[in-house]
Amino acid sequence: MAGVTCLVLAGVGYAAADVVDLAPGILTYDGAPVAPPTPTGSASQSPAWAPLPSAPAAIPSPTASASIPTPPTSRGLADVLGPLVKDPWLGPSVGVSVRDGLTGRELYAVQPSVPRAPASTLKLLSTLAVTQNLDLDARMRTRVVTGDTPGEIVLVAAGDTLLGAGKSDDDVVEGRAGIATLADQVAQALIDRSAGPVTLRVDATYAAGPPYPATWKKEDIAAGYTQSVSMLDLVSQRAAAGRPAPAVPEAGVAAALAKALTTRGHPTKVVPLKGHGTAAPAGATELGAVESATYGEHLGVALLHSDNALTENLVRQAMVAAGESPAAPLAPPQFVVKQLAKAGVPTAGLKLLDVSGLSPGQTVTTTALADVLTLATTDQLPELRRAIAGLPVAGLSGSLSDRYRSKETKVVAGIPRAKTGTLAGISSLAGTTVDADGRLLSFVVLADDVPPSSGTLGARKALDRFVTALTECGCH
Repeated sequence: MAGVTCLVLAGVGYAAADVVDLAPGILTYDGAPVAPPTPTGSASQSPAWAPLPSAPAAIPSPTASASIPTPPTSRGLADVLGPLVKDPWLGPSVGVSVRDGLTGRELYAVQPSVPRAPASTLKLLSTLAVTQNLDLDARMRTRVVTGDTPGEIVLVAAGDTLLGAGKSDDDVVEGRAGIATLADQVAQALIDRSAGPVTLRVDATYAAGPPYPATWKKEDIAAGYTQSVSMLDLVSQRAAAGRPAPAVPEAGVAAALAKALTTRGHPTKVVPLKGHGTAAPAGATELGAVESATYGEHLGVALLHSDNALTENLVRQAMVAAGESPAAPLAPPQFVVKQLAKAGVPTAGLKLLDVSGLSPGQTVTTTALADVLTLATTDQLPELRRAIAGLPVAGLSGSLSDRYRSKETKVVAGIPRAKTGTLAGISSLAGTTVDADGRLLSFVVLADDVPPSSGTLGARKALDRFVTALTECGCH
């Protein structure tokens, strides 16, 4: 994938990768200095922007035969980034780590061991747990099997919450497995068995756990910022801002399948789901099955759109793959912490209440996030590297699609890849970039006491300006 190529080609420079169309390119850079924005407000009204340093005369365009660029110096980074870290829009509590992507050496840091609220950058920690326990090329298989009686069929959940209502489509991720295709198979199997009307129940016992982490706010669920953590759902039912998801998404999938079977001449009645239902009979005959996109593609969706419930889903499945149960309320975050420790990531200062970052009261260290990125960029964990390479791209995709568009930041659009994190009073950004010399760098910035009111938006802009300066800087 393009993201993997971006990381691998860091040694020969980003521009070389862009020339052969292997990675998103610099959108608007013309070599002109970037004028600092006009400060707004006053000291008594709102913070003023910290000025960006002037851009270099040009970003080099090394060829594949060029030597590996040298990393920036700590002093050079401190001179450029120091004033930006003190931007009042970031507030008084800021943790920073900038590392060389090839060696993992920390080049610049500000209080990296202090625990801070991470918001959704916590998903990077969960990504490590998922990539080390699930086969990213494997798929989820949603099946319908025979039930306990001749007139009963069972819809067996297998983790796919991106089911489509129509035909399966191999060219997409969301909707690759389709209910209409599943209904076609089951209808034909019922004809072959000379079956009449049937009842349909759901087996949702796979990777079963609480419908919501106990620390999620009900108002966030009601507002459509997240939804129940299930192992069976339709894309069309998933939550969106202002549109809450159904409390029992499995019921909607069962209803869609029942309607499709009835339309195909097999009247189907749905048995209401209680809890997670009961497991399908051992040795049941398969009547139909559809396969999802890969786990890697589902993880990509979770990171691209910062999908809380999908992240929780994948960690629960990773637990099952590792032989652990996700049934206990805090089992998933405890599992993530154990996986971090196993990988050598320091867990001091970590307080995890969920695995998506939505719950208040959580803390991580900048160092822990930076270590996870280092394990990816240095290729110590190749599957993690693969996932990190698919993070949102500045100005182009996912949660960064509407950022890096201002006069002072659009010069680097297409280069940084990062996971965002935003909650009330919290703004964070963690990912990778390539500097003006073509050197791969990783960065983490956590700010968990940003100014109130419009401060979160102001902090987001300050973070983008920090990453812009890092990307434009040779800093020697």
